[in-house]
Amino acid sequence: MQDHRKLGRDLELFHSDPLVGAGLPLWLPAGAAARRAVEDYIHALERRNGYQHVYSPPLAKQQMYVRSGHLPHFADDMFPPMALSEHDAFVLRPSLCPHHAAVFAARGRSYRELPLRIGEIGGQYRAERSGVLGGLSRVRAISLNDGHVFCAEDQVRAEVVESLRLMRVAHAALGFRPASLRLSLRGDGGKYVDDPAMWDRASAVLRDALDEAGASYVEAAGEAAFYGPKIDVQLLDHAGRESTLATVQVDYFQPARFDLSYVDADGQRRRPVMVHRSVAGSMERLFAHLIEVHDGAFPAWYAPLQVAVLPVADAFAGGAFVRACRAADLRVEEWHEGSLGARIRQAVARKVPYVAVVGEREAAAGAVSLRPRDPGAASGVLPVAAAVAALAEDCSAP
Repeated sequence: MQDHRKLGRDLELFHSDPLVGAGLPLWLPAGAAARRAVEDYIHALERRNGYQHVYSPPLAKQQMYVRSGHLPHFADDMFPPMALSEHDAFVLRPSLCPHHAAVFAARGRSYRELPLRIGEIGGQYRAERSGVLGGLSRVRAISLNDGHVFCAEDQVRAEVVESLRLMRVAHAALGFRPASLRLSLRGDGGKYVDDPAMWDRASAVLRDALDEAGASYVEAAGEAAFYGPKIDVQLLDHAGRESTLATVQVDYFQPARFDLSYVDADGQRRRPVMVHRSVAGSMERLFAHLIEVHDGAFPAWYAPLQVAVLPVADAFAGGAFVRACRAADLRVEEWHEGSLGARIRQAVARKVPYVAVVGEREAAAGAVSLRPRDPGAASGVLPVAAAVAALAEDCSAP
């Protein structure tokens, strides 16, 4: 396992520019292509499992974060407010949950709508100190795969179990296994909401869900969110350092702060419970891990470039094959510069899943010679249509 910062540079996945600033990485075309494929997969996975997706702005009035509790409990990790007038100050959000609470509150809600599952891959910002920043694993601008489930009390445990299941599905598809699960609990000190009964209630739900899911876990005091306990999915990097990727949190605090309610079957107003969950965490930390786990050789479905087409000579250009690949939504490039051997070495260095060579024999037969990166993948001389079909199957998302 290599450091993702070196691999990220070598494979031109992301870049840091001093004029942009530390902790604000630029996703280069290759990294952006891989990220887009993963985002599309997560979006589809959530949609198939009952999520509705929204867009929300990455800032809001300061009053929102006073109400949510972020400013009283989390101010040291937030960027300072931006005053636009003596009455209005705006804050770059450190979390998406207040905006999703506002989505729930956009109109009256009935018990028939619950559980209401809201998802978004949205921007949030943390005022991280320069000494802790590094590559994609610790940044100031975060693109978070976030979701919030608004549900009745008797639905909470099932929603937590379902969130854990979605995590397992997504992580297997992305090609990694977490190091451990951690039940993060309240510690001592004033950074936590002071409501012991609320903490006991939420912690019990998470323990029950972990037991129902048959999951092994460790408990850690002092690692909870300021408003409630959480289950954290822990990773290990190339140096054995531990970090949190995905999470599930049970929150009784913010629904009360935002006065959220729904009408129950008996006509009475009830307070929903808010389950925060992230299947894959931030795109930045996720890709820091994926780069290292796969040594930069991503599975074919989210490889930045899936097919490199190498004509033996300009006379054998693979135009028809390239067009057919693009029509099948494959990421393909045709390379002419340098000898065939040099171009093959370039494809190996860039960890391209497939090389398609077109020589005189292939051109005459309307075929290509497929050379896969991974054992067991489609290979050999195939007609163009058959080659594209095989590539489309192997490069499709799970």
